[in-house]
Amino acid sequence: MPTGTLKDAQVIVDGTRIAATAPENAHRIALDGHWLLPGFVDLHNHGGGGASFTSGTPDDVLKGIHTHRLHGTTTLVASTVTGDMDFLTRRAGLLSELAEQGDVAGIHFEGPFISPCRKGAHSEALLRDPDPAEVRKLIDAARGHATMVTLATELPGGLDSVRLLAEHGVIAAIGHTDATYEQTVEAIEAGATVATHLFNAMPPLGHREPGPIAALLEDERVTVELINDGTHLHPAALELAFRHAGADRVAFITDAMDAAGFGDGRYMLGPLEVEVADGVARLVEGGSIAGSTLTLDRAFKRAVTIDRLPVEDAVAALSVNPAKLLGRYDRIGSLEPGKDADLLVLDADFDLKGVMRRGEWVVDPQLG
Repeated sequence: MPTGTLKDAQVIVDGTRIAATAPENAHRIALDGHWLLPGFVDLHNHGGGGASFTSGTPDDVLKGIHTHRLHGTTTLVASTVTGDMDFLTRRAGLLSELAEQGDVAGIHFEGPFISPCRKGAHSEALLRDPDPAEVRKLIDAARGHATMVTLATELPGGLDSVRLLAEHGVIAAIGHTDATYEQTVEAIEAGATVATHLFNAMPPLGHREPGPIAALLEDERVTVELINDGTHLHPAALELAFRHAGADRVAFITDAMDAAGFGDGRYMLGPLEVEVADGVARLVEGGSIAGSTLTLDRAFKRAVTIDRLPVEDAVAALSVNPAKLLGRYDRIGSLEPGKDADLLVLDADFDLKGVMRRGEWVVDPQLG
């Protein structure tokens, strides 16, 4: 709850919403010894269940969404990877139809406006400077469902693109960047409000050249994404982010690719081939980490058991903060009357046992 954790409480579901009172004949489910949490919200997700949000058919995308719902993500922003502009505008059209149906909460364009120096698992041949006119094409193609664009704001056109995004109510995220501290401060002043997977695909924190990490952590206007899978971040880096930014400015994301919830093997991430081994995705050529196979239930359990975060801080990072960033906290992100009945049931060991989305069980805690 926004006021903290309640013991011996009940959540009343009426249709698709959480209600304040229950009729006398309401069906009751006893969940003694369990946690009830708001559904998780993923701001940055490229696919799952063997399906890609960048290249799959609508049915493929729905399969990927369902995979993540099985792991507690009741609200998901579909992310693309770098491609040519014609492909990305077509992709925006397809994903916007799913957004209109309520299957995804919006579209996140990660690339092509990123730095070749910090490209990670993006095709260098398809990268381009962030021309505001081309950024506007993506916004228009998304038909009101563009949620976020990740840019290297130090590139030519970067600051003007940030201003354009802010004017249109689209989140400008700083990522895959080689910016200096001073350039990052300038981008935040222009309207950037998110750090795309902080620490990853950007210069490291230095004592003479603090780079983007220091600027992103210190500004209270910025929400920092973290991939809490044990591969992308050392626990000390995660602790640094929480201590410096505070629990109200962190959003756990998956940055998941097709293999999430599916298994090891060979996959395609855009035009690049990826090898997944022991749950870690890397480019076949070059070995760069290529997204993750993370699901948010694993990120939550790791946060409260290995990282020793208070449950309330982990819920803030997985539900409250991303819901607020999306402008949807009036509908999702906490267990309050009037909000969507998106809730999770976890046992005492923080293993996920039940998932409800808009009043319907995706995973029924009574049936498994």
